[in-house]
Amino acid sequence: MLRRRILAAVLAALVIPGTAVAAAPKPVKVVKDVTIPPFPLAGLQPSIANDRGIKLGGIGSGLFPGPRDGDYWMVTDRGPNGQPTVNGQKVRTFPIPEFAPAIVRVSTKRGVEIKKYIPIVGTSGKPVTGLSNQAGHDEVPYTWDGLTVLPYNPSGLDTEEIVQTPGNGEFWLVDEYSPSLVHVSARGKVLERLVPAGLHLTGADYPVKETLPAILATRKQNRGFEGLAINGNTLYIAVQSPLQNPDKKTGDASRIARILTFDIRAKKVTGEYAYQFEDVKTFDPKVNGDQSEMKISGLAYVERNRLLVDERTDNVARIYLIDLDRGTNLLGGKYDAPATTPSLEALTSLSPIKLPSKSLVIDLSVVVPSLPGKVEGITLLADHQTLVVANDNDFGLGAFDANGKLIDSGVPSRIVTIDLGRRP
Repeated sequence: MLRRRILAAVLAALVIPGTAVAAAPKPVKVVKDVTIPPFPLAGLQPSIANDRGIKLGGIGSGLFPGPRDGDYWMVTDRGPNGQPTVNGQKVRTFPIPEFAPAIVRVSTKRGVEIKKYIPIVGTSGKPVTGLSNQAGHDEVPYTWDGLTVLPYNPSGLDTEEIVQTPGNGEFWLVDEYSPSLVHVSARGKVLERLVPAGLHLTGADYPVKETLPAILATRKQNRGFEGLAINGNTLYIAVQSPLQNPDKKTGDASRIARILTFDIRAKKVTGEYAYQFEDVKTFDPKVNGDQSEMKISGLAYVERNRLLVDERTDNVARIYLIDLDRGTNLLGGKYDAPATTPSLEALTSLSPIKLPSKSLVIDLSVVVPSLPGKVEGITLLADHQTLVVANDNDFGLGAFDANGKLIDSGVPSRIVTIDLGRRP
């Protein structure tokens, strides 16, 4: 007893008056890991004539808390698509060209249950499809075998990430094609699509408005808007990769992407910030120094102008905490002008531009090493220390047999819940 009293007195003497002894941080741990069942696509969207044996997947492209604990809103990307080499050339294939990107509500209480499946439709009520929009701006769309060119569809969307607005149940999505911001009703109808100025996208089955900075149209192919988060009437939007500004070589070598803020009520961009990727040589040595392998694949709101950013390659995924209030707002300045030399993406020194502060929260490659590389959906729950992530399994797309039926890749679509042990 005497020894305990002496020890307590010594410890008390070491504590500065008015302060508390810091508790040891709790360990990071996975508390739930569930897999989405393989639902046939033709059973979910009746307008699909032949689903080629493809099952529901790709819904990990977005993740947002649903109306009940354990429920999540998720979104597919443009649907099953591949990039085989045909006659010595890589082509973009759409095995189910009539597929409509869909908003999906799931429950994870007992495994994964599909509660709602909402195909995205235009003003006419017809599915928007995920087909390329414009010749020259988007990839040429081909049939499953890569031999026949499909028609472009200006209504097509390559959706990536989803949030729901409080009260009215409407959704905002981001799209990689334009890139664009897409406002969708609670029933899946596109209310409007906001695209870069000067894009001249005509013929869509819904209103299109050129309200975004024109420079965004220089996005890399398949690397448009990828991350989206919401706080009240503010949206946060991330471009997946550095813009190809002024050219592809510059964009592929650059470490600078852009994150925007958008006012929902005013329907305008209010902020634009530089985001610096990690050096790929130390982040992921497996890609042999190819900086273009680095991507932003998700955002989650924390508080004020603080966000979680999912930065990844196909081998490594890490979540960082950033604070936009520490960064320079570049909106409307010289780096939005195509004539600026050097461009933002070409800068080797960012002075006097201030970057948002950035710190590592979790390395998913260490905590969940079995999770496939395309971690694209992230959300932070209301307790501010539970992180939920989902992967995009690309609909299990692998090879096709001689009859055009899918030989599934076997990659599962998962939702993983992680206790961070602390608030970011």
